[in-house]
Amino acid sequence: MNIQIQKWVDRWLGIPCCAALSAWHRTWNFFQHAPSVKPPPRRILVILLSELGSLVLSEPMLCRLQKRYPDATLYMLLFARNRQVLDLLSFVQPEHILAVRDDSALHLLIDLWHSIRRMRTIGIDTVVDCELFARCSAIISGCSGALRRIGFHRHAQEGLYRGSFHTSPVPYNPYRHLSLQLISLADAIESGETPRAKSDLVTGPFAPPTFVPGLGEVKREMDQLHGDYPQIVGKKMVLLYPSGGLLPIRAWPLEYFVTVAQALLQDGCAIGVIGLPDDRTLAEALRSACGNNDSCINLAGYTRSIRHLLCIFERSDLLITNDGSPGQVAAMTHIPTIVFFGPETPLLYGSWSPFAHVFYTPLPCSPCLTAYNHRTSPCDGDNQCLKRIAPESVLAKAREFLIIR
Repeated sequence: MNIQIQKWVDRWLGIPCCAALSAWHRTWNFFQHAPSVKPPPRRILVILLSELGSLVLSEPMLCRLQKRYPDATLYMLLFARNRQVLDLLSFVQPEHILAVRDDSALHLLIDLWHSIRRMRTIGIDTVVDCELFARCSAIISGCSGALRRIGFHRHAQEGLYRGSFHTSPVPYNPYRHLSLQLISLADAIESGETPRAKSDLVTGPFAPPTFVPGLGEVKREMDQLHGDYPQIVGKKMVLLYPSGGLLPIRAWPLEYFVTVAQALLQDGCAIGVIGLPDDRTLAEALRSACGNNDSCINLAGYTRSIRHLLCIFERSDLLITNDGSPGQVAAMTHIPTIVFFGPETPLLYGSWSPFAHVFYTPLPCSPCLTAYNHRTSPCDGDNQCLKRIAPESVLAKAREFLIIR
């Protein structure tokens, strides 16, 4: 479903739904006397719907939950398109995953209805809502029937209104890395402090989760790649992700990618342009600008799964990517990675990989995509924060990585 439609629905339907649900909870709590001492969590649901990369960054929080509540059963609600990453993390049993389709409004509503019914049937007692200020996840939390509901809250800030039915509201802190904020949610489950984020002393860094391929899996996938593109055999492989995904403003200019690709092709490297099937046109434009060089191949839509992509990462020599899922997923391997930030900040979303290098120009208007504006940038499309990252600087860093590799 189009992201602008999602934002419109979240705003114009989400606000009255949150207000109505808050009023219902206040009325219910007035007539019902909640126990003063709540039992330890036994069935914990984590809601992390939208961001594939955020699933990788959530790994420290999931570790925290498992360590603190070893006898509890962990469930996860997420968009179906992101399930592959969760399967790789191996924290949640497949039968405990509630996957929601978001390819259409009808599928979304049907799956959410069934998921909420399943939550109440299971008897979820604790919900950890990891979405920043999305009202959809807050509403799901409010309808879950859980005794404990933990989520981000604006408190005295100007963040988005999400109602007042989280039993443990945690202040959103735009100055802390997302991994650390998610840990604060886990720590707030049994906290009695106000606000619920005074005890977390964790600062990172964290070791990213590691991709463990099956026996011979990487070799099989690379043999297939070399069979499909024999012209790249024996060359160092540089992967490029020029797409901005759902947020085009996050994209480094295509002509800059072309400049770097042309230079690396002249150095004797092979270039693979990765992306989703919808990115094939963009990838083909990059290939065309490189003179349709045989060593520059279009891999947009080529990979069958995240696992397949990670196998290619394992045997490639460098990834150059816009801020987005590829940079976060790459942290599960040892591939050196160059990531461009601007509309969003590495302070919040930077990879924990020791092999990642960030290019970031902190202009006065950067970052402009925040939880406070529902990631709707005021920029006129002239993303100078990215345009001021010179191709020459990126090329120099790329060559440094390739020499080491």
